[in-house]
Amino acid sequence: MAGAAKHAFVIAGTSSGCGKTTVTLGLLRALMARHLRVQPFKIGPDYLDSSWHSAVSGVTSRNLDAFMLPTSTLNGLFNQQMQQADVAVIEGVMGLYDGYGTDPNYCSSAAMAKQLGCPVILLVDGKAVSTSIAATVMGFQRFDPSLNIAGVILNRVNSDSHYQLLAEAITRYCGLPVLGRVPVMADVALPSRHLGLVPAQENLPQDERWQQLAKQLEETVNIDHLLALSRLHSMPEGKAPTLPDAALADGLTLALAEDEAFNFYYPDNLDMLEQAGVKIQRFSPLHDNAVPDCQMIWLGGGYPEVHAATLAANFKMHESLKQAHQRRIPLYAECGGLMYLGESLTDGEGETHAMCGVLPGHSQMGKRLTRFGYCEATARQDTLLASKGETLRGHEFHYSDFSGPLPAALDCCKWRDGVAISRWQGGFQHEATFASYLHVHFAQRPEMLNRWLKLARRSQ
Repeated sequence: MAGAAKHAFVIAGTSSGCGKTTVTLGLLRALMARHLRVQPFKIGPDYLDSSWHSAVSGVTSRNLDAFMLPTSTLNGLFNQQMQQADVAVIEGVMGLYDGYGTDPNYCSSAAMAKQLGCPVILLVDGKAVSTSIAATVMGFQRFDPSLNIAGVILNRVNSDSHYQLLAEAITRYCGLPVLGRVPVMADVALPSRHLGLVPAQENLPQDERWQQLAKQLEETVNIDHLLALSRLHSMPEGKAPTLPDAALADGLTLALAEDEAFNFYYPDNLDMLEQAGVKIQRFSPLHDNAVPDCQMIWLGGGYPEVHAATLAANFKMHESLKQAHQRRIPLYAECGGLMYLGESLTDGEGETHAMCGVLPGHSQMGKRLTRFGYCEATARQDTLLASKGETLRGHEFHYSDFSGPLPAALDCCKWRDGVAISRWQGGFQHEATFASYLHVHFAQRPEMLNRWLKLARRSQ
């Protein structure tokens, strides 16, 4: 369908937990069954929903993050991915207007829909309600009249008679088309744990489930009407980020930890490194004996606490990482990677496991979130990604806390509506190793990668 019209829509909910991810997955498969080239996106910093998008569709899902990325850069990356796609299926974050603080026009699904110029399809829970559902939809309509809420899908509605009642109320009082309903389907429920969904890498999707869901949506959702409502009349204005220095990157190999314990990576970050000339060699801290031959190492986030016993038993990998650190191969670790590099980790059951010992310190799992949300981190010293005084924008989401003798490398701050509501110190630069709880998107300032590449070049 090259040269055909392009479509894009945001699947937004009235709140978290209303079924956005499941419906997004079903629509991806239903559109693919029509031989349309889909491109999944996730608004915000979430890795888990996007991992399911990728697994179910076979197309790498991308994050659209308005906090970490300037508008032009985000739009440019969106346009880049849409070059080979017919339909963008964009899963929203939390409720439609939930963003950063109380500003509905910053980091919300609504703001992203307006930025990209695409309509919103509002997913509303239809269980145990009748005419009152129109009041809910009308509230979302009137909250921001400039937002294009183009249609409604009703979730958890099993009977046609209940659906007709709800659809008539919404059409009568809100003037919006109701595109269909999604019944309760226990077989397609997604597994979850303390950080949200279980990553698709740990719970490989069973194809029949998603075929069944796609078939159901074809029967009870008007896909033709959805496509008619979501035609893109123009692409948003933007420019893809510049790449890091190719002269520095060319010929370098990055060893990337990727397995059931470590799999939180923004694909755009990996693309930027590869497009600059870095070769990526994947390895498993769970199953392999050694880090591949490389000049740089990246340990991403994930669930080391869930796999702590297996990680602890792999002494050969501990030794390999310690030797790489001693050879001053620049090593970058985010969140779960930080936990793994410490001397020990106490899991949620209170059992302590030996970790790599690259960093002096200990991780302790808690019963509640230690940090959650966007923050700004200013370097207190020169680090792998930022010079002293430079600020990174990122996201923290963790139940653990890391403590040890190393001085903190970052001053972190969380803001809400212009007021600093929390300040703390974190992150550690230990020789050529930099580890912190902060997840960052490199496209916010691609030149940050040049610091890492320069150190890698020296380690050759």
